[in-house]
Amino acid sequence: MQAAHEQFRREGLGLAAVSYDSTAILQDFTQRHRIDYPLLADPNSEIIRQFGVLNEQATGFTKGMAIPGYFYITPKGVIKEKFFETAYTDRYTANNLLMKLFPQLVEGTGRAVASPYIKLNLFQSDQVVVPGSRFTLAAEVELPNDTHVYAPGVKGYKPIQLILEAPPELKLDPPRYPESKVLYLPAINESVPVFEGKFRISEDVTVSADRQFVGSIGTGRTVTIKGTLLYQACDGVKCYLPQKAEVSWSAQVTPLDRERAPEAIQHR
Repeated sequence: MQAAHEQFRREGLGLAAVSYDSTAILQDFTQRHRIDYPLLADPNSEIIRQFGVLNEQATGFTKGMAIPGYFYITPKGVIKEKFFETAYTDRYTANNLLMKLFPQLVEGTGRAVASPYIKLNLFQSDQVVVPGSRFTLAAEVELPNDTHVYAPGVKGYKPIQLILEAPPELKLDPPRYPESKVLYLPAINESVPVFEGKFRISEDVTVSADRQFVGSIGTGRTVTIKGTLLYQACDGVKCYLPQKAEVSWSAQVTPLDRERAPEAIQHR
């Protein structure tokens, strides 16, 4: 979150974190990690309960902690979005949220992939992750004027598809496609769902927090996700031959920071 703080600020957003830790623990954490956004102590979990995110399964010194996640709140206190995981070990990265809420922040930072009839750029929310991180991959497609590709769900035509494969230590969510538009084709008197212009196909990836994988990381490990983008571009005159573009993303998995506060102020 510290790394993404400046980008949140540029968008006019404040950033604050709430935890069940004491003021002393948060002060120690702030100093060690040079945190410059507010960390709010909620040792009795009052705020956590009010937001309905108390981790009921937490026991021992973890009792009272929240389910990890984020609320996106307006200045009037209205919750616009929330991003929470069911497993305590898994959590959205802050850059993942930025990519979902403000995709324009990663404009111009993609990696181009040669693809017939389209412009294709690959993006990712994070280059460095830890076990449990949920981050986002995206394929941005830009079509020439008067050109379209068919959207998933079309009947009788070849829709665009992003198909990814990942090593077992990564879990892939289903790809997310933008809202399509309906295009009327007068030559065949049909209306079909299509994508035009510039759009992104996104997919979330979660790094395993399994103990065996965590123990095998050492000082770090690079993981790679490979896949294929299948598509058929059509213009006002004809449809071109179906194409496929090979795509890939890599991220560096680093060990979790397991350093605790000094023993005198630790949770009991």
